[in-house]
Amino acid sequence: MTLTIVPTPIGNLEDITLRALRVLREADVVACEDTRRTGRLLAHYEIEARLVPYHEHNEARMAPELAERALAENVALVTDAGMPLVSDPGYRLVQACLEAGGQIEALPGPSALVTALTASGFPADTVTFVGFTPRKSGARARLLERVSRENATFVFFESPRRLARTLAELPPDTPVAVCRELTKLHEEVFRGSAQEAARRFSGEVKGEVSLVVRGGGEKTDFEEVLELARGYVAEGESTSRAAARVARETGWRKSEVYDRLVGEARDKIGGPA
Repeated sequence: MTLTIVPTPIGNLEDITLRALRVLREADVVACEDTRRTGRLLAHYEIEARLVPYHEHNEARMAPELAERALAENVALVTDAGMPLVSDPGYRLVQACLEAGGQIEALPGPSALVTALTASGFPADTVTFVGFTPRKSGARARLLERVSRENATFVFFESPRRLARTLAELPPDTPVAVCRELTKLHEEVFRGSAQEAARRFSGEVKGEVSLVVRGGGEKTDFEEVLELARGYVAEGESTSRAAARVARETGWRKSEVYDRLVGEARDKIGGPA
């Protein structure tokens, strides 16, 4: 039989896949963080299943037991929302199942990590997922120093209570996207500099937050940046939008790119002296 890793909606219940629903219907047991929350999801789709609590407080004890069951039964693993194992319980169970010789199947589906990354507008060729930011100041400082140094896109899960602090600790011009309440009624994606985001989220912040940060490192040559921006303008983007887009993608200041584009346009209009 099989242990199947089943992602569940991060907000909008319509985001569950047909395959995930079939697996949940056919499962002999569904291991979940919160039986009440998973129970509401299953009830919405009229699925009756045996639910077993599996969370960070009991996974050391439950992992071997569920792995043994997966040798003879179909066991589905879910979390409260999103993809199991991604900043959620499940790793110990998967390891225990592999050690016992069981079969593992992972389904594609909803993930706050991927949703935030694609909504950010940042390059997704080199991506570092950090999970939740460290609470201790030393570990936070080391992480944020790494972000400012590496030329990559970083994705964090952040507590609403610590969001303003994290934004304030980043270099002010760092391009960021604050993704709040993804797929839910009050979804918000704020794109701008860390300084602008810190001002926007200086008060009380509600809901679940994913923070996407464009890391520093060696910047793209400015002439290459301008060429990229000129291409966006040629495709129909306004000068302002092209400059903002390039700033997000490369880490250069929007104002630097915008001023150069405006200057070039003015020179073309004026012609030779």
